[in-house]
Amino acid sequence: MNNSISPTLLRPSADVLTMIESLIAFPTVSRDSNLGLIEWIRDYLAGLGVSSRLTYDVSGKKANLFATLGEGSKPGLIISGHTDVVPVDGQAWDTDPFKATIKDGLLYGRGSCDMKSYIATALALAPKFLAAKMDAPLHFAFSYDEEVGCIGVQGLIADLQELNLKAAGCIVGEPTSMQPIIAHKGTHRFRCCITGREAHSSYTTLGVNAVEYAARIIVYIRQMADRFAQLETRDYGFTVPYTTMQTGLIRGGLAANIVPKECEFEFEARTMPGVEADHFYQEVQNFAAQLLPEMQRVEPNAKIAFEWLASAPGLSTKEHDAIAQLAISLSRSTSTGAVSYGTEAGLFQRAGIPTVVCGPGSIEQAHRPNEFVALEQLVQCEAFLLRLLDPMPSFSK
Repeated sequence: MNNSISPTLLRPSADVLTMIESLIAFPTVSRDSNLGLIEWIRDYLAGLGVSSRLTYDVSGKKANLFATLGEGSKPGLIISGHTDVVPVDGQAWDTDPFKATIKDGLLYGRGSCDMKSYIATALALAPKFLAAKMDAPLHFAFSYDEEVGCIGVQGLIADLQELNLKAAGCIVGEPTSMQPIIAHKGTHRFRCCITGREAHSSYTTLGVNAVEYAARIIVYIRQMADRFAQLETRDYGFTVPYTTMQTGLIRGGLAANIVPKECEFEFEARTMPGVEADHFYQEVQNFAAQLLPEMQRVEPNAKIAFEWLASAPGLSTKEHDAIAQLAISLSRSTSTGAVSYGTEAGLFQRAGIPTVVCGPGSIEQAHRPNEFVALEQLVQCEAFLLRLLDPMPSFSK
């Protein structure tokens, strides 16, 4: 590991830093396989006498890992994190993004903040958890494809339900600067594909312009977003205190002088906790259906098709809930918070597992070139997890 740090700065244990270095070295970008990392973790835990359960995607090239440390008589706590990271393509990094580099109290690398440092800290402490012989087991739940829609964890949770595993709670280690987060928005992603008719651009009336019809739907989505901003009940615990919608990707057309036959775009809704996206999605479809007769008068085979790509519900935990109080105690924090981004926490909660989010690093550093986590944050994370060894009251339901 490249290392340049003042000796006066706080730093985590050598075991934690070594583990972070090992995990960052696996380029587990969501589009690629994560099996190298998952199998490495499996083998590391096996060396400690811990068996792992892997659940694979349909291709067999990606997997979740679930492992239980200890036995105990009480329901255990899940330590949860995702193993995938976002791409580095086109980003101007000053260091190798897949080689952990420490400089001036910061550890750089893709996934250092989001969120391999949390996973690595938990793994590095596994020998201490095992030696402590806790009265409740500790579960590790590491998923794939969180960054592209919280896909992998859904299979992991379904597998746990089939096993009838009872968990007392879950802490998802997304970057929160080690502040317990008890609420976040839901995230829902959709695709719309428009098929029209090509024509020479001098005869626009003979064509059905798929880009223009896409634009009309996109404008309607924007109008819906404006309506939420004006009318939805505010929750000022969030930076953006209402549901949002936006279009993030659009593709269409071949040349400026061809009426485009095809266009597709992707849009999303970030819903407040407890708000379902179904009626938003239906409203967009209803608007598109009004355009279709107009299109089909020129091209009978014209169509507008929608696809719901991914969905993760919001998180809504009360501050007085036992899992929130546990996170407050472990973090030595005086307050909880809410965030506008989504995590896997809402899926665990929907499965009946009390859940909070708390992990090292700031979301402001995630997904950016020169992503980093402060060593001080790693010190806090290590202390947070080590406090699980302290006697504590039951926090199960």
